[in-house]
Amino acid sequence: MGVQMRNVSVKSKTAKTVGDFSAGDFVVYPTHGVGKIVGLEHQQIAGYELQVFVIDFEKDRMTLRVPIAKARTSGLRRLSSRKEMQEALARLKGRSRVRRTMWSRRAQEYEAKINSGDPASIAEVVRDLHRNSGQPDQSYSERQIYQAALDRLAREFAAIEKIDEVTATQRLEKLMVQAA
Repeated sequence: MGVQMRNVSVKSKTAKTVGDFSAGDFVVYPTHGVGKIVGLEHQQIAGYELQVFVIDFEKDRMTLRVPIAKARTSGLRRLSSRKEMQEALARLKGRSRVRRTMWSRRAQEYEAKINSGDPASIAEVVRDLHRNSGQPDQSYSERQIYQAALDRLAREFAAIEKIDEVTATQRLEKLMVQAA
């Protein structure tokens, strides 16, 4: 199924900083969202020596190891700046632009935007799938995608603003209600 990792040996969590990233930094991995670098490890996998970032995604109860050499090409990035987040929030306040194409096509586009890791694109998904009280109910798959996008945006917003995710989600939802 995946890569077999038989001969794995972890040497140590020695270095604290490599390139743009340091242990303790919050980072965004496009397909998983916001995580925290908990360390750097030297691993020997199938005879190859690798240095990897160890990233903890607490909410998902997941640990990801990203080879340092592949960090940039995998899309690993720092948290957005406040300015970038403000631009994303501005898109959140904008008018919904739901195209009249088949749901399956739109769902694929929404998933691609969420997995891009770009907060502005994720905000577009949240905006387009948000329903106010007077609007018709969403289908199950619409709710799932909406919730995934809202969670992803709220996690990054919370990390930037140094607030908890519940408060971040409430602020985002309040922005959308005010914009409507």
